[in-house]
Amino acid sequence: MKVFIEPPTDQWAELLARPALQADDLGARVRPIIEAVRQEGDAALQRFNRQFDSYEGALQIEEKAINEAPQKIEPTLWQALRQAYANIRAFHEAQKEEPKIIETMPGVRCWRRSVGIERVGIYIPGGTAPLFSTVLMLGVPAQIAGCSEVVLCTPATATGKVHPAILAAASLCGIGKVFAVGGAQAIAAMAYGTATIPKVDKVFGPGNQYVTAAKQMLAAEGVIAIDLPAGPSEVAVWADEHAPAAFLAADLLSQAEHGSDSQVILVCDTEAKINEVLQAIETQLSHLPRAHIAREALRHSRAFVMPHAEQALRLLNSYAPEHLIVARRDAARYVERITNAGSVFLGYYTPESAGDYASGTNHTLPTNGFARMYSGVSLDSFVKKITFQEITAEGLQQLGATVCHMAAAEGLDAHKLAVEVRLDALSPNPQL
Repeated sequence: MKVFIEPPTDQWAELLARPALQADDLGARVRPIIEAVRQEGDAALQRFNRQFDSYEGALQIEEKAINEAPQKIEPTLWQALRQAYANIRAFHEAQKEEPKIIETMPGVRCWRRSVGIERVGIYIPGGTAPLFSTVLMLGVPAQIAGCSEVVLCTPATATGKVHPAILAAASLCGIGKVFAVGGAQAIAAMAYGTATIPKVDKVFGPGNQYVTAAKQMLAAEGVIAIDLPAGPSEVAVWADEHAPAAFLAADLLSQAEHGSDSQVILVCDTEAKINEVLQAIETQLSHLPRAHIAREALRHSRAFVMPHAEQALRLLNSYAPEHLIVARRDAARYVERITNAGSVFLGYYTPESAGDYASGTNHTLPTNGFARMYSGVSLDSFVKKITFQEITAEGLQQLGATVCHMAAAEGLDAHKLAVEVRLDALSPNPQL
């Protein structure tokens, strides 16, 4: 990690830039995949499975394999999945909203109702780390929302298997349609539909830059809706002098090990603390199986000495991290001043990995600075809000003149007429 001491504000954008391929390069690689799936359907998916994953098997995983998956994993892992499921469900259940009828004026009643999106697709990265935890993060709110069809796509390995923990988590969430397809081709399959994979209305799930590019391209075309731009993982850690260096090092490495295109940011009050953390990182790296991946991520990561809290907060809000760890004694003091972050972890004993797995909050979060305008996934992501209104005769008599005046001013006479014919019908001597 490169270390910067109180860099001037005009350098922040350059220093905080994420590692990424050029958009033109991404588009040139992803567009042909999308087009092939659109035109060829299952045949293209099978070809890409052979090309990218060395997988020759069936696209759809048998329901029997999903149902039997809990017996294929260690009992301790199954119990962990069940505990995580319970916590995630409790947090998301609390996000339900009952319709609240508002009488905006006498006789005019308005309300809205949450309705589950009918057909949703879930993408689960496989690759070097099968993210079965993401099945829970997306499957649980889909289950609570009442989505009538949930489709899950995830890459299989060359051995012809989808990780049994992914299937076990799917069984917990009641997901019966699982397909062994990964990458941009999986997003295209769910967007257009094929003979085997149903078309969905909205796609959820993180992925690499190619998956993210496919989601954004297809959303821009209006083929599907997407949850948010969720690309390579990232974390920013803001620590005071008392934060244990071993904790901070582990937090940084927990994100760096996701992929070589991940990024981690460390902000400390003193250079001494940064040096202490860097030493702890080297010690911990020697014991990590994915050390080679983490080292690649650390090459484009940054550490900043920011002794003044005000400047540190400005830097962090400017970065808008996916995950923000405030490892400070006074962490609670800054809660209201954090404006750009996907999910925040307060204090010395709140590791980001708790949120990744089992504390209850959702780990599907905006990356690449999109936390400035996007929220993480929640129950609301799986529902649409339909508004209702009901006006009595008396209510229309009170509201009608307001509507007529506004419609006339906009030159929309039919809008005005729609009110006038009703008011006329209510009058003692109808004229229309």
